[in-house]
Amino acid sequence: MAIAPLMLDLHGIELSKEEIELLQHPLTGGIILFGRNYESTEQLSVLVDSIRKSANKPFLISVDHEGGRVQRFKSEFTRLPAVAKISEYDHARQRAYHHGWLMAAELRAMDIDFSFAPVLDVNYGVSEVIGDRSFHKEPQTISLLAKEYISGMHDAGMASTGKHFPGHGAVAEDSHHDIPIDRRTRDEIWENDILPFAELIEAGLDAVMPAHIIYEKLDDKPAGFSAYWLQEVLRKQLNFAGVIFSDDLSMQGASVMGGYAERAKAAMQAGCDMILLCNNREGAIDVLDHANIKQGSTSAQRLDRMRGKSFMNRSALLDTRRWAEAVEDISAIV
Repeated sequence: MAIAPLMLDLHGIELSKEEIELLQHPLTGGIILFGRNYESTEQLSVLVDSIRKSANKPFLISVDHEGGRVQRFKSEFTRLPAVAKISEYDHARQRAYHHGWLMAAELRAMDIDFSFAPVLDVNYGVSEVIGDRSFHKEPQTISLLAKEYISGMHDAGMASTGKHFPGHGAVAEDSHHDIPIDRRTRDEIWENDILPFAELIEAGLDAVMPAHIIYEKLDDKPAGFSAYWLQEVLRKQLNFAGVIFSDDLSMQGASVMGGYAERAKAAMQAGCDMILLCNNREGAIDVLDHANIKQGSTSAQRLDRMRGKSFMNRSALLDTRRWAEAVEDISAIV
């Protein structure tokens, strides 16, 4: 059975009757977890197990767990610094590896498939929503550190997702609340923002999440709804063969594409393999009831590669010297 193309969210720390029904819908193939879904590692373990048993099909469980401002699970998990801090310390490449491995290992030990990481945006100093979520202001440094970070993720059995293609760092507006427009030329974007994505794709990047930004000199649609960005640039020019995830369709940056069913259909038609719809249950139900989403066999095969690889449980992980050394190394970054 293939992994279906819609990823939804949950309201609380345990499944409701409605959510069990949503998990079992033929179009639902994944869940993204938030801080509201976490109380303790014991509770999280029960919730993840309940999700998998209720779905009763190949299924992806994800989270945004980058570190710094974006870390959904805090108590009982290692507090991860923002990745921008890594370059401020000696042995930055080693610390990037440890950061990626530790993040991934602690999540895989809870049977969570992946975190949407790393951020590959360039930090131009103008985007507050990106800011220290970016590794650096220099594209080459981002590529260097992100390669190590992804290597750590892979060694813990987790696939990587680079975001927000082709780059969110040059606009001040937050696509959660606005409809950002990037007015730069093609050359400006290619010489800077595209570089980390291009180099990481060559190095084995597993998935990409496009930005809800309109790059007006190149297309009139946000990148996540643009066949130009997803098919012409990402698939053809950059030879990307991995998964394309939409960003959350409930964000304001997606509103230019119409209602929720229209957004879902447009994202899939543009080339997304899986679409995210979070924090709007009515919108999710609208998509399930009316979007008429079609999934190709190639998309299903790609999504299967996002499933987490076999890994030890939490108690075994915390007994390893490798975990202790990684925690010590990362905890030194403040």
